[in-house]
Amino acid sequence: MLKKIAIVVVVALAAVLAVAATKPDSFRVERSVSIKAPPEKIFPLLDDFHNWTAWSPWENKDPSMKRSHSGAPRGKGAAYAWEGNNAVGSGRMEIAESSPASKVTIDLYFLKPVEAHNVADFTLKPEGGTTNVTWAMHGHSPFLSKVIQVFLSMDRMVGQDFEAGLANLKAAAEK
Repeated sequence: MLKKIAIVVVVALAAVLAVAATKPDSFRVERSVSIKAPPEKIFPLLDDFHNWTAWSPWENKDPSMKRSHSGAPRGKGAAYAWEGNNAVGSGRMEIAESSPASKVTIDLYFLKPVEAHNVADFTLKPEGGTTNVTWAMHGHSPFLSKVIQVFLSMDRMVGQDFEAGLANLKAAAEK
């Protein structure tokens, strides 16, 4: 009986590893929202980490989260580090590119729950009386990440948070 169970476990593990090996080497998660505000009103909410408390979907997941700011006060070189519970983990982000009223690119360094380096882009495109804001995150998928993606996709893990954050951003910008 034990031998049969061991064979089933080995076959199941081999199947998971085989499926993981077919996953792509990179990922991309992207969401967009149309905001009734000019890009100049939205941009400061993205380009200054001090303003993220008004809209970031992770700010309320851990009321005792530790935060620190360093580098430039806003724009390129501004940095934000956090350390919190399992819902927010810990890490650091730094603005790598800041093009006023059009784009913010952020280097993300996650330390917990899983160590990773990704890039997030916010693009703002005016369209009539609104601004289309797109939030995208992309990065490399190491093998451990591919194994996790057999059971849970990056889009499903992060997409809902992006949607919530963009809804919060819309509410903050349309005040």
